[in-house]
Amino acid sequence: LDPERGLSLSIARVVQRLQGSSLHSQLERQARVSLHKPEIKLESLKEDIKDFLKTSGWEKKLQNAVYSELSVFPSPCHPAAPPEHIKEPLAYMRKAQGSWEKRILKSLNSMCTELNIPLAQKRPVNEQKELLNKWNEMGTDEPDLSLFRPVYAPKDFLEVLMNLRNPNYENGEQPSFRNHLGLIQVPLKVKDIPELKEDFSELGLNIGQLGIDDSAQVPPEFFENEHVRVGQKVLAEQDSAAAQQYVRQGCPTALRADLWALILNISNQPEDILYYEQLKSNVIQHDLLVDSLIYKDVKLTASNDDYYFVFEDYLYQVLLCFSRDTSVLEHFTYSSATPPKSYIRGKLGMEEYAVFYPPNVNYNSFILSVAPLCFLYHEPSKLYQIFREMYVRFFFRLHSISSHPSGIVSLCLLFETLLQTHLPQLFYHLREIGAQPLRISFKWMVRAFSGYLATDQLLLLWDRILGYNSLEILAVLAAAVFAFRAVNLMEVTSLAAAEAVLADLSTLKVMPLLQIFLFATVT
Repeated sequence: LDPERGLSLSIARVVQRLQGSSLHSQLERQARVSLHKPEIKLESLKEDIKDFLKTSGWEKKLQNAVYSELSVFPSPCHPAAPPEHIKEPLAYMRKAQGSWEKRILKSLNSMCTELNIPLAQKRPVNEQKELLNKWNEMGTDEPDLSLFRPVYAPKDFLEVLMNLRNPNYENGEQPSFRNHLGLIQVPLKVKDIPELKEDFSELGLNIGQLGIDDSAQVPPEFFENEHVRVGQKVLAEQDSAAAQQYVRQGCPTALRADLWALILNISNQPEDILYYEQLKSNVIQHDLLVDSLIYKDVKLTASNDDYYFVFEDYLYQVLLCFSRDTSVLEHFTYSSATPPKSYIRGKLGMEEYAVFYPPNVNYNSFILSVAPLCFLYHEPSKLYQIFREMYVRFFFRLHSISSHPSGIVSLCLLFETLLQTHLPQLFYHLREIGAQPLRISFKWMVRAFSGYLATDQLLLLWDRILGYNSLEILAVLAAAVFAFRAVNLMEVTSLAAAEAVLADLSTLKVMPLLQIFLFATVT
């Protein structure tokens, strides 16, 4: 698309999306209210109303909503491009994602058959009352979940990604890509260190960062005090774009919750709280098979985590509501994934009786995506909105097969390429002893390092994900961890020994690792 055509399509799409929003009706209401004000003159009505909306803060809210739309939705395709190209431009990626989804659904359906449990059913009235009474203490429940099994593990997903191939290259020559000795064998364009340096320029060695204990340029106390002052000003201005730029240098702990909400354009209005209550009502009324999977997932992960076990009740509330939220379906317009369909009993194949089950498609561990947010947000409805927005912007890409630069396939390839290019001896050594680096780092990236880093370090990492609107920093950090432990890794002789060297990341400092790897690596 030429720039002008692309811009006009973007504007039209944003206008169309905002027209049905609550912000649009609020703006209309405020414009009508302004008509009664003496400073609004009939001869300059349009300009006067614009000025009123600007001075009363509504223009800023509109700007933030537009910025949010542009941050989430991809650039418009050519009008002649078919809809599936918006989801994923490469046919073999779409095919692989479709096969993966069928495998997940087959696993779910076989579990239903074995356990003789329906995918969904209405709860008996007494069970509804019981669940409502213990809504804030669901962690005390100990249902027998021994017969339920996880639908898949990260290693299963990695095996699928390892078997991805571009059919155009199967029988042809690919001399440049043959040099890639890693597990991912698809020819996607990933960035090299010079490109990453340019993209992450704010992480430079001569720029102040939160998360760095010492700096040759500025004493840390002076930088922190000044950074807090600027952060307070950004919050006072309520500007999403400024907040996103600001967090690239890290968020002060006291301001992080408000800054993230501003970047994600979450304000927790009364209608948002009401929507959350409706989702809660759906959980109370209906029992889904995935509820048991969520219960088991929480018990296996968060309940045994030193940092997250205290948030067990919050995790149940957020994830059970998430499994009922049909607004999540919207992200499938730009995701390679497709929501699974189910049919009302006895109406199989009749489209008018088709329902999406459930709208979020992924059944693996969301727990570790929600748990860190519990440190920042204590109001369940706001916690829920923040997680949902983080998921539809970022985390869904870690669980679906696509060619997107922030997709898990590209992150794996970026990680392997960085290691192979800048630590070739280490890469070759690990490969020769059967300890391919990606087999170790995959679980870190697919969970965005949650459950591996100390919480303060994880939040500093997620600051940069929000700041750069990209997940590529996960692959860079994974490579940086290997670089940091390279001397020890060169001594190991097996995969188990390599995993032991990298078993505990909780003492690592994220920002020094990233800075040294990006800006002190010889290119």
